[in-house]
Amino acid sequence: MQTTLQSTQRLCRSQVLRSQSLNVRAPCFSYSLRLDALCRGHLRCSSRQSLARTSLVGRSPQVCRASQPKASINQDSDLVGEDAAFFDVEKQTTKSWTLFTGLLLGVLGLIYVAWVDPDTGVANNFLDFLKGISSNPEVVMLLILGVFASSHSGLAYLRPWGEDLIGARAYRVVFALVSLPLAGLALVYFINHRYSGTPLWNLRGVPGIHDVVWILNFISFYFLYPSTFNILEVAAVDKPKVHLWETGITRITRHPQNTGQLIWCLGHLLWIGNSFMLTTSAALVAHHVLACYHGDFRLERKHGKAFDAVKARTSIVPFQAIWEGRQKLPSDYHKEFFRVPYVAVTLLAFGTYWAHPLMQSASHWLGW
Repeated sequence: MQTTLQSTQRLCRSQVLRSQSLNVRAPCFSYSLRLDALCRGHLRCSSRQSLARTSLVGRSPQVCRASQPKASINQDSDLVGEDAAFFDVEKQTTKSWTLFTGLLLGVLGLIYVAWVDPDTGVANNFLDFLKGISSNPEVVMLLILGVFASSHSGLAYLRPWGEDLIGARAYRVVFALVSLPLAGLALVYFINHRYSGTPLWNLRGVPGIHDVVWILNFISFYFLYPSTFNILEVAAVDKPKVHLWETGITRITRHPQNTGQLIWCLGHLLWIGNSFMLTTSAALVAHHVLACYHGDFRLERKHGKAFDAVKARTSIVPFQAIWEGRQKLPSDYHKEFFRVPYVAVTLLAFGTYWAHPLMQSASHWLGW
């Protein structure tokens, strides 16, 4: 029996080594309860999946998860989350991106007709309703952001039930059809009323202030939440998932969108020192701070103990887990940013800056 145990253990090890080179799941066959426990303890074999219906000595073959790295970074073999911003060019297909383009144009066209267009859309009616509550632009901005935050976070909370009811892809489309129009309204209203508040300070004459503001806004883009990079999931071409990220920007802060919003608001407050900008920034920051705790709740609800492990070695406050010793940055940490999505983020940051005059002209045309 001891010989059998040793030979089977060697089989498990060889299958693990082979699967690591092929990036597939290795079968781990258990001859007895004792050997099953040995395999699980030494190689972390999972009994949740089977590779076949047959078994040896009355037991089903099992799948060994030891060969399934959660990330592409070799020294992070203990990761339980996902490798953020990983993009495999070889797995991209013309069909998927053609479908993405078609869906994007279709959704934007529907939003324009039903929401934006002055003749057929309801955005003007909705905005008039909010203005009926108060004519103060700061109050109206708070109302817009309040409706957006409630809808956005509310639909995120209801996601498990919504996906069970209509499916993950259909629910993502509903989520987009609600969130995008409200986000667009908030952006346009902000652009049109950014100078309508009471002046509080003016730093534009300070040497170098423009460069500081530009750098802050540029950096803020790199704190986009990694799920934003999954464009095909955002458009429901790929099945949307609740991802548990653990590498890249997540090592610095578990909720990078919150940090990015703080940096963005700081930059704009330095440039636009009035009560409207201050009110808008306060509302945006408050929403994102609450979203940190709401996000943790939804991640724990979905991933359970795996999220607890990620939470233990990450932090909401940037760099806190690092200086406390809970997060160890790999020696090649910079490589986690040398990826296609971050090239796209860089282009987006430059493009947004250069598009400011166009955005202002379009907002003026809409008149919101």
